[in-house]
Amino acid sequence: MRWLMTVAAVALAPMAARAQPAAQPAALLLKPAAVFDGLDGRTHPGWQVLVRGDTIAAVGPDLAVPAGATTVDLAGATLMPGMIEGHGHLFLHPYNETSWDDQVLHEAIALRTARAVAQARTTLRAGFTTERDLGTEGAGYADVGLKAAIDQGIVEGPRLLVSTRAIVALGAYGPKGFEPGVAVPQGAEEASGVDGVVAAVRRQIAAGADWIKLYADYRWRPGEPSRATLSAAELEAAVGAAHDAGRLVAVHAGTAEGMTRAIAAGADTIEHGDGGTPEIFAAMAAKGVAFCPTLAASDAISRYRGWDGRAPAPSAVQNSISSLRLALKAGVAICLGGDVGVYAHGDNAREMEQMVDAGMSSAQVLIAATSGNARWLRMADRIGAVKPGMLADLVAVAGDPVADIKAVRRIRLVVKNGAIVRREAD
Repeated sequence: MRWLMTVAAVALAPMAARAQPAAQPAALLLKPAAVFDGLDGRTHPGWQVLVRGDTIAAVGPDLAVPAGATTVDLAGATLMPGMIEGHGHLFLHPYNETSWDDQVLHEAIALRTARAVAQARTTLRAGFTTERDLGTEGAGYADVGLKAAIDQGIVEGPRLLVSTRAIVALGAYGPKGFEPGVAVPQGAEEASGVDGVVAAVRRQIAAGADWIKLYADYRWRPGEPSRATLSAAELEAAVGAAHDAGRLVAVHAGTAEGMTRAIAAGADTIEHGDGGTPEIFAAMAAKGVAFCPTLAASDAISRYRGWDGRAPAPSAVQNSISSLRLALKAGVAICLGGDVGVYAHGDNAREMEQMVDAGMSSAQVLIAATSGNARWLRMADRIGAVKPGMLADLVAVAGDPVADIKAVRRIRLVVKNGAIVRREAD
């Protein structure tokens, strides 16, 4: 019996070792060419950053090197806050690999979870140290477990804010197209009536949801245009229940009516918003509702359907760009979130590049990806900026991302909670 215990201990030892969080030096001095602090839109040549434990201790030029500190020279690199993905789906993978319907219906949750673990690591190593994951799309509450595994150091990934199953109006989501009356697994939790949606909100919060995601509109049948689904009363009750529990609310809304209902209900963010008008975006700005335009998702889906990227762009792409421009003109807070999962995880920078192509400056996009996203996530006291007292989530990129947004793809270093999780050779 003793030899069995010895064999088991030997077998489990590598697993235990892998489960430990990355070691943190007593102090870490980072010496880039410049620092983008995520706040003022400028790079600061000659600045350095001192990290103690999981916290930024000092920022500025010519910092003293504490005894025992590890110094990392980052010549030619810009150090910036860890980027924040505002709209992702770690339990999805690109639709040109497997259709959404087939992922929901035919991929086992164990398979989807294993893939999500790999995709979380890829996301972190791409420089995104925090992600708001807006629904498992048929994978139940598996995001809650993935978040716990990351927090416990079992697997690598960004700090997660999860929304579990998401909530849709009864009969208004998918997959669809089966024999009427046959119960088909859905990509979100169906609810109907004020009492029903409130119960769904509370179930998801009890299961571990940090955010509640609601669908204000969708296609009732395949091939139809999107129409309002949850009623104004249902949306208001759902948002109220979430806010009462201290949770924020994201609303999928692509139509003018869906957006109008979401704003009136008190949504914290609106996703997609292709049907937005100047009046609707003005109302969003007045109420402080942030906007995630998800340009990259529209672009990716259009390419999957055969668009080659040349003008004229399909209407879906044009509508997304138009909505972003209207929102900017109205002064709406912009979320950096591309609906990643529609396209490949780790390619999160695709949304940043398309925002620049749509007319935002690189500095505006970088702020949206850092302190901007932190602000509407209500985490601006912890992440999103390079300044003393903040969590040490940091990314170094080769070159100057303010001059060229594509620099965010050239990752030199990733630090999360003060621990180096990726370092590329000079």
